[in-house]
Amino acid sequence: MAHEALVAVFFLLLVGHCLGGKVGICYGRNADDLPAPDKVVQLIQQQSLKYVRIYDTNIDVIKAFANTGVELMVGVPNSDLLPFAQYQSNVDTWLKNSILPYYPATMITYITVGAEVTENPVNVSALVVPAMRNVHTALKKVGLHKKITISSTHSLGILSRSFPPSAGAFNSSYAYFLKPMLEFLVENQAPFMVDLYPYYAYQNSPSNVSLNYALFSPQAQDVIDPNTGLVYTNMFDAQIDSIFFALMALNFKTLKIMVTETGWPNKGAVKETGATSDNAQTYNTNLIRHVVNDSGTPAKPGEEIDVYIFSLFNENRKPGIESERNWGLFFPDQSSIYSLDWTGRGNVDIMTGGNITNANGTWCVASANASETDLQNGLNWACGPGNVDCSAIQPSQPCYQPDTLASHASYAFNSYYQQNGANDVACDFGGTGMRTTKDPSYDTCVYMAAGSKMSTTNSSALPVLNGSSPSRLDERFSRLLSMLAIWIAACVL
Repeated sequence: MAHEALVAVFFLLLVGHCLGGKVGICYGRNADDLPAPDKVVQLIQQQSLKYVRIYDTNIDVIKAFANTGVELMVGVPNSDLLPFAQYQSNVDTWLKNSILPYYPATMITYITVGAEVTENPVNVSALVVPAMRNVHTALKKVGLHKKITISSTHSLGILSRSFPPSAGAFNSSYAYFLKPMLEFLVENQAPFMVDLYPYYAYQNSPSNVSLNYALFSPQAQDVIDPNTGLVYTNMFDAQIDSIFFALMALNFKTLKIMVTETGWPNKGAVKETGATSDNAQTYNTNLIRHVVNDSGTPAKPGEEIDVYIFSLFNENRKPGIESERNWGLFFPDQSSIYSLDWTGRGNVDIMTGGNITNANGTWCVASANASETDLQNGLNWACGPGNVDCSAIQPSQPCYQPDTLASHASYAFNSYYQQNGANDVACDFGGTGMRTTKDPSYDTCVYMAAGSKMSTTNSSALPVLNGSSPSRLDERFSRLLSMLAIWIAACVL
């Protein structure tokens, strides 16, 4: 264990010096019952959020964010692309009236020119690049072209193929505007912006995409890309990498990818069985942890990804099926639909706002019917990628005795369960976990429960591998060294 302890120390040092990916929120306003912008800004500040996306340049909203330290992404709607593309004077006037009077008190850092234009009923894609160039020219005139980044957002529908990820390819019918847009992004060091929704992949094809795979669940069956051998444990990574491989096929492999929308609906129609607040909480909790820990993707491990979660509020005026109006984290009265911990280390209790858990008097323990192999796999995952603090089940620690796999797994399962919403999915572990209303704590071994203030961060202690042979320890040490090399490369770059 000396080797592993040494590597763990290096990990902690490196994590302290590496910045994680950024997590922001989309503030959509397609509703007639939302609070005033100044109240919304207060809510955003209460959540300690620093990055917000809006879809236009509404003056009241922009003014509300003045002197808050929040970085704002504003948008040029598709309906404005024609005048923006036709005349430079239109853009100059817009900049003078909508941006300059409020900058830099309001920290506008991104302008999105057009949104998912390939999905627009009216084909306006040819207008995107001319409009982007005119916005760039306008910014350059006032010396802001290197302070405010210009890009455009896209849906995954811009690809003609996304599976397997290595076969990701852009739809050839968009080539006429896509290539010059990508050249513009490279020239101006701007990211390729994409809106990704694993929910729709699951909802549209539940026989091919499992709920666990869409929710980042540790019980998801791995998907192996037959062309590269890369192993995917969740749909989000697969979608990101399909974009990466599509960009690489066009020789734009250096472009950074930014996810400008992703999330999960908290409610849906009868047939939308996956649209629940529990699933929404699970998806966004796991997403945040994935992002702030700089997990990267199989094709680009350790590379930070910035994401914006959709959406701040339910929006009652959005058309379409029931779920379309229910993507929010908050109701219009500003009460929580479900809780999130934006640090990526646990879950925030709805009632108190403290960094605690709320399991309503339930715990998660190892099932008596589970095989040792399944329990060991679950334990290894919880204490590793699951981000559980397993120091209490190490030798001489309070929960080490009894030194049995079932006991150690129960402690780790429960910690993960409490940190991730205390729902059925968080206690599944491939059928090896079971919920109980009886507190499994004993002697000085205290199991995390509702209101517990126990640490939820991963410690340098690694999972106990009962009966590990020296060769297995060496194998694990080699894997840790490989991961360490990835972290070092990510920090240096």
